[in-house]
Amino acid sequence: MGEFTTNKEKVLQALSTVEEPDLKKDLVTLGMIQDVEVGVNQVSFTVVLTTPACPLKELIRRNCEAAIHEHLSPDVEVKIKLTANVTTTRHTGPLIPGVKNVIAISSGKGGVGKSTVTANLAMALHRSGAKVGIIDADISGPSIPLMFGAEDMQPTITPKDGKNYINPIRQYGIKMISIGFLTPPDSAVVWRGPMASQALRQFFADTDWGDLDYLLIDLPPGTSDIHLTLVQTVPVTGAVIVTTPQKVALADAIKGMSMFKQPQISVPILGVVENMAWFTPEELPDHQYFIFGQGGGQQLADKFEVPLLGQIPLVQGIREAGDEGRPAVMNTNPIVNDAFRDAAESLAQQVAIRNASRERTKPVEIQV
Repeated sequence: MGEFTTNKEKVLQALSTVEEPDLKKDLVTLGMIQDVEVGVNQVSFTVVLTTPACPLKELIRRNCEAAIHEHLSPDVEVKIKLTANVTTTRHTGPLIPGVKNVIAISSGKGGVGKSTVTANLAMALHRSGAKVGIIDADISGPSIPLMFGAEDMQPTITPKDGKNYINPIRQYGIKMISIGFLTPPDSAVVWRGPMASQALRQFFADTDWGDLDYLLIDLPPGTSDIHLTLVQTVPVTGAVIVTTPQKVALADAIKGMSMFKQPQISVPILGVVENMAWFTPEELPDHQYFIFGQGGGQQLADKFEVPLLGQIPLVQGIREAGDEGRPAVMNTNPIVNDAFRDAAESLAQQVAIRNASRERTKPVEIQV
């Protein structure tokens, strides 16, 4: 074999034949190829993905390698480094300058496991390498502190530029703020709508979030003042709807989706997560019992022409983990880990597609 020589232009030419599967443009045009270096019989470069949770990263790596071998030489050694720079819809505004994406996690009714899904999606995104935060906006029943074993923690305050900022609680690598941190754990929080809305505004404007790729908002069930405050306060990247397969849950989820799709609100629906999709006993991991019905999440996704991001099985360990203060993704059950990882990757994928194809959401200017 003779020595192989090439230059950076030829490498970029070869890589311009590789399409980003979601964004339908080539990697060079998208600015995803960096640090091209050419040596004797060797080519190295970095691919900058749109999210560290990209489910297609190995496909992209293989396609890059194949393009170099096809267009330059079948014998050249290809070294590819994968990194990620999470995309955002341009600038997110002065309120939360370091936060790239605000994602509302919503459900039509209570009891569908929305907070459990929020906590585990956050952990799965964090495990992929993303910077993640959670705002627990469920004022009447804040459960995020409990699920993260943080109910006895209290946020500190730091003065900065003549203003006092709340420092979010950090637990298991996730930054979080909740009304539950600001009230005694055993006292019921009975707040009027305007007070609750003011608290949520402070969670955005008066909290030192630093740099985050994804800030998940665990919303109260249904539609309320809190939902309107959210869409009026910050540009929301998109909403995720959590449902269970039963008809009553699906009917309520449709109402929740319709709210985000109203013309004056116009928050993109990123997709549906079907929780408690089937029951799987720990001792029979290959068995699926559809005790709440089957296919409801897919029907809902089809009706609104959005993706079904994931189906989360009903496994006893998920509830036990939440009660113990450790999201289930931190345990070792592969069924649970795979389900939440797949859902988190699908969510990250949809955020990247949304950011590449749509204008940023503008905060709603209606007064209701």
